[in-house]
Amino acid sequence: MTSNLRARVADDFFDDRVNLEDRRDLREQRGRRKERIDLESSEFPEPESNSTSSAIKTSGTNFASSATTTSGPSPTDGTNQLARYGPLQAFLDDPTIEEIWINSPQRVFIARNGRSELTNLILTSDEIQALMDRILLWSGRRIDLSQPFVDARLPDGSRLHIAIPEITSEHWAINIRKHLMRGKSLKDLVELEVMNDEVAGILMASVLARKNILVSGSTQAGKTTLLNALVSSIPVTERVITIEEVFELRPKLPDCIAMQTRGSNFEGVGEISIRRLIKEALRMRPSRIVIGEIREAESLDLLIALNSGIPGMATLHANSAREAVRKLQTLPLLAGENITQDFLTPTVSRAIDLVVHVGMDQSGKRRIQQLLSVNERSEGGHIDCEEIVTWNGSNYVRGTSNLGRQI
Repeated sequence: MTSNLRARVADDFFDDRVNLEDRRDLREQRGRRKERIDLESSEFPEPESNSTSSAIKTSGTNFASSATTTSGPSPTDGTNQLARYGPLQAFLDDPTIEEIWINSPQRVFIARNGRSELTNLILTSDEIQALMDRILLWSGRRIDLSQPFVDARLPDGSRLHIAIPEITSEHWAINIRKHLMRGKSLKDLVELEVMNDEVAGILMASVLARKNILVSGSTQAGKTTLLNALVSSIPVTERVITIEEVFELRPKLPDCIAMQTRGSNFEGVGEISIRRLIKEALRMRPSRIVIGEIREAESLDLLIALNSGIPGMATLHANSAREAVRKLQTLPLLAGENITQDFLTPTVSRAIDLVVHVGMDQSGKRRIQQLLSVNERSEGGHIDCEEIVTWNGSNYVRGTSNLGRQI
């Protein structure tokens, strides 16, 4: 009995010891798991914008360096993030520089007053890739061999575009557009001589009359700046929905919802286009819809929305105001074979009220060059348009349209 009792006590002691060790191991495992979660949370802060990926992932070629091992402030801190842009920081801080683009590590260009300059800055491929890694980590966008282009933005709102080999021949092609005049009102643009008081008054009256406005012009002509000023002139009682590929508009309105497109993920799904966002915006009780830029089939969705009683604005690349109207009659044909010109011509004539064409002269001066009134009359594929005012090189000349006098 004594030996049996001793054996039973020994077994109980062994069981207690095993249980104690199990509990100790469990506590250690929980502690290690918590430390790992804390570490992951600190190393990978959540980007400002939603995305399926927050880092560059490439294969086959060493396009990207590791963005997660970079020391410094959190990527969500916009001011500190810009301070980490090393050799490009002086260009980003210079208020006279409008755009920066990198053709190769040895060829870095800038633009001042609409004119390009070759800088004496020499970079390395590793420096360029590290800088772009940090920008894309903050923006939540991705770039890889399957998606060799990317549009993103910097913390200060500047727009970034990147293209990588094998789309480019050898080096990364990078453009940073700074939007120096963004946030300006129509009054501010008058002071900058983008227009005169008369043109500003016509534009303000058109906005208050809920006219549908199309802003046309070439690249860097100032379309986004003007569109932002027009949207900021909308009465504060209205609800505005803005739709863009990359957030650029910042209208000064209390009731404004901004939406942007999203690319597909690594599996090739999850893409959200401008066409999808226009349809969703119609369910959000908008007073007005603003499209940052129309390029393709989304022009049809915009025309349908404008013909449904919801006023709106958009920008479009074109050589003149009349060319913008003709282009708007063509782009919706990309939406499908069932779209005909007989349908588009009267639709455009009823949807658009005013075309504002902006341009940049040889000296780099940006100016509104023409206001065009679009009438509802159309015949044989031609839409009747009348000039309101036109810039002749020295001053504005009144046209045949009475729109500016009637508003």
